Amino acid sequence: MKILLKLWLTLSLLLTVPAMAEEEELLAPEQAFPLKVSAVDGNTLRAEWDIAKGYYLYKERFSFSTTTPGITLGPARFPAGKVKQDEFFGKVETFAGRTVVDIPLTRGAAAPDSLELVVGTQGCAEIGVCYPPQRTTVKVSLPAKAVAAKPLSQVQQSLSGATADDEVLEPDVAFRFAADVNADTVTLRWQIAPHHYLYRDKFAFQLKEGSAAILGQYALPAGEEKNDEFFGRIFVFHDAVEVSIPVQRSGDATLLVSYQGCAELTGICYPPIRKEVNLNPAAAGISTASVPAAATAAAPQSEQDSLAAALAGDNRWLTVLTFLGLGLLLAFTPCVFPMIPILSSIIVGQGQGLTTRKAFIMSLVYVLAMALTYTVAGVLAGLFGANLQAAFQNVWVLGAFSLVFVLLALSMFGFYELQLPSALQTKLSEISNKQQGGSLIGVAIMGLLSALIVGPCVAPPLMGALIYIGQTGDAVLGGLALFALSMGMGAPLLLIGTSAGKLLPRAGGWMNAIKAVFGVMLLAVALWMLERVLPAFVTMLAWALLIIISAIYMGALEPLKDQASGWSKLWKGLGLALLIHGALLLVGAAAGGNDPLQPLRGVAFGGGAGMMQPAKLEFRKVKTVAEMEQAVAAAAAQGKPVMLDFYADWCVSCKEFDKYTFSDAGVIQALSGAVLLKADVTANDADDQALLRHFKLIGPPSLLFFGADGQERQGFRVVGFMGPEEFRAHVERALR
Repeated sequence: MKILLKLWLTLSLLLTVPAMAEEEELLAPEQAFPLKVSAVDGNTLRAEWDIAKGYYLYKERFSFSTTTPGITLGPARFPAGKVKQDEFFGKVETFAGRTVVDIPLTRGAAAPDSLELVVGTQGCAEIGVCYPPQRTTVKVSLPAKAVAAKPLSQVQQSLSGATADDEVLEPDVAFRFAADVNADTVTLRWQIAPHHYLYRDKFAFQLKEGSAAILGQYALPAGEEKNDEFFGRIFVFHDAVEVSIPVQRSGDATLLVSYQGCAELTGICYPPIRKEVNLNPAAAGISTASVPAAATAAAPQSEQDSLAAALAGDNRWLTVLTFLGLGLLLAFTPCVFPMIPILSSIIVGQGQGLTTRKAFIMSLVYVLAMALTYTVAGVLAGLFGANLQAAFQNVWVLGAFSLVFVLLALSMFGFYELQLPSALQTKLSEISNKQQGGSLIGVAIMGLLSALIVGPCVAPPLMGALIYIGQTGDAVLGGLALFALSMGMGAPLLLIGTSAGKLLPRAGGWMNAIKAVFGVMLLAVALWMLERVLPAFVTMLAWALLIIISAIYMGALEPLKDQASGWSKLWKGLGLALLIHGALLLVGAAAGGNDPLQPLRGVAFGGGAGMMQPAKLEFRKVKTVAEMEQAVAAAAAQGKPVMLDFYADWCVSCKEFDKYTFSDAGVIQALSGAVLLKADVTANDADDQALLRHFKLIGPPSLLFFGADGQERQGFRVVGFMGPEEFRAHVERALR
């Protein structure tokens, strides 16, 4: 069948090309797909195509071979292509525009300094015409083979035993270093002597202890690929290199710069070289060294890093007010919503003696306890890198807290009245006659636990403050920003709780109905927390029971009276809607569903082969730093970028990503050429904490992007939930 298809395609090409040429002139193959081949170094060839607009090449049709003796070609490294549905070949990967393919090679001892490379390709024009397979032979000159670099352990011996014919340059002569410092940037330049190079991965930049500054995101140039005898596949710089680093200063600061390089002809590797750069422009001056500027892209800066830099700025009180505003925005996220029924239930549970003043005091105590807890936990996380909230996301803590909510809910339903033992009430009343059974202490404890257990999500403002604390050690300003953020999150809670003292009825059947509603809401919060540790089937079944029983209590199955009021009809209608949804939940649970809001989502009925299952992203799980590095290196060897997703079952925003963003067709298409890794840190064990510390993260959700060179694009980190449209655009920029 495939042979007949190929014959048909060839005949179609021969018949259609002359006819099409009259209407829309087709380019010759060498014009549509111009090829240039060069040697990156003695061990790598680079094939480049500037594919004409309206044309493309098939990835699977590429081939590279040589008959030159003594030279062996390795697997080619391709960039990420575009996946398209071809009319004849099905799902294929194609390349358009500028396309660069690197081909590693191995040279024997007697190999010549040139080779003949045979390149095979096949492509098409978008108008529907496919070219026959093309084979092009290119002669490529190779650089002279370099002497292998010696390991660092032999450096001193090499330096002392060099002959007069092999001139050994001083490190500062081989790699001339200069630094230009201005108000918000330090530019570092190296002029590299001929036949010398610097390792890309040996560059390191950090602030000297006690420096009052924050370094922004920067980007190293790509470098040239090289197969090193001792380090394997690496990237190096020849001739010159330049790096620009944004700096936010609030006082004196010193930058520590470290780099390392080798001499190609003598085989000498220099020990790591360290320099100090005074970041005070007046003290540092402007370097007069002349260094050719290497092309370097402007480094993007992630939102959390921008907020961390803002804290180090001059107008700190304005920044703190900004964090207050960001907290107000976070108040409307799913991580804060469960606190509304918690506080409201506490207020409603006070009964008829509740006043507006008392409602305000109780709400304020709850919000202040929550804010102080967030602040202390955040400062500790910033200073020590330990997420206190994550430690509370285990089955025992969540189970105990959920049991408290169940007991409170049963009290709302009138099964009993919660009160402390009389002896304890007497002691508490001595502290304050207004606390009626220690209610304010109980509210404060509930606020503390809510901050630790209910809302463990990480958001960019929170991460920005933690980055600032971790880099500068300034726990005072960082804590102030965290407190402002927490008060912003608690402002709506304060408003809702205070209004309860004025808007809620004082007595009668209405009050009992409202208490019952809040009882159901407390049970819903308990279930919402247990979702993090219980199997999907159990949680779906529990939601179904809660909703169905609530619907029955609303009179969904009881007939309406002849003279029923409009409110009664509305109440029954809502009950029927809940009853139907509860029944769908039971069906969804039995069929393997896992989404309480869309119980039949992704469920196929009848087992028919024709049922289309929704597309989804396929992740490979990594647990340790070693597994992650191995996976990234393997992807880089294939020329593929990587996205690493930090996930936890107890992270609400992580589940939002899975449900709304990762299921989007556009997002799936944008990530089609990338390797997808998932670090599940639900257990928060030693491996999970080590992996988070490796990237200086506090917790999920956090998404990291690595280029095809295996280097992380730090400026494109995502912390907190991002919708599908925004995330798709972000992915396209990050993996460009």
